[in-house]
Amino acid sequence: MHLIAAAQMVSTSDKTHNLDSALRLVRRAADLGARLVGLPENFSWMGPEAERAAAAETLEGPTLSRMAEVARERKVTLLAGSILEQGAPGGRLYNTTVVFGPDGARLAVYRKIHLFDVDVGDGTPYRESAAVAPGTEVVVADTEVGRLGLSICYDLRFPELYRRLAAGGATLLAVPAAFTLMTGKDHWEVLLRARAIENQCYLFAPAQGGRHSPQRVTWGHAMVVDPWGLVTARASEGEGLAVAAMDTELLARVRRNLPCLQHRRLE
Repeated sequence: MHLIAAAQMVSTSDKTHNLDSALRLVRRAADLGARLVGLPENFSWMGPEAERAAAAETLEGPTLSRMAEVARERKVTLLAGSILEQGAPGGRLYNTTVVFGPDGARLAVYRKIHLFDVDVGDGTPYRESAAVAPGTEVVVADTEVGRLGLSICYDLRFPELYRRLAAGGATLLAVPAAFTLMTGKDHWEVLLRARAIENQCYLFAPAQGGRHSPQRVTWGHAMVVDPWGLVTARASEGEGLAVAAMDTELLARVRRNLPCLQHRRLE
């Protein structure tokens, strides 16, 4: 049995403040005994579209270097939410999550496949693909708490991705996110629980939750969901943690007693 922690943040355009908040949450989670800690999408920067390119870094940049250090310092597996990564084709960026092991080594890199190009009715048109290029690889990382399937935010609406993660051996699904208030209030929990149930995996979802600017508010409610679809931990308002146990015996029992992953007829 392992404790896992999904962090909730209210990131802004102030990278120094955001990094301080992220480090504080990782250390707090480690102090509580968490072996796996996750930060949300865009944990290091959420600011104006015009400043997006200037906020981007490489995988060897200062933000992820600091995440590697704190993972090693506190001996935890760390899901570094997502950052804007330089180097995509056509001068665009990637929306990228990185997993670090307890020794600070990079275990996996996943670039968001499904990009948020929508009009949800909150007065703000979202066109992520204007600056961000989609990733192409489905990624499952071997960690000390199990096989971790990686995704980011809008990916949550595409169940075929999670079925491929489960087929790749995932026992735990990560969904670092910055869900809008408009969509989150009706869809966030429903979709998280559905992905956990249909793939018989634990799921942890670090989240942005609060007002980031006059124009941007996110839903929050970072949570941990068990493979039966029950929410076992949920963050309150603003910055915080959702911490819960990952019970490998429960996982095995659910998969043994209701072997739906073995009963699939369609690929």
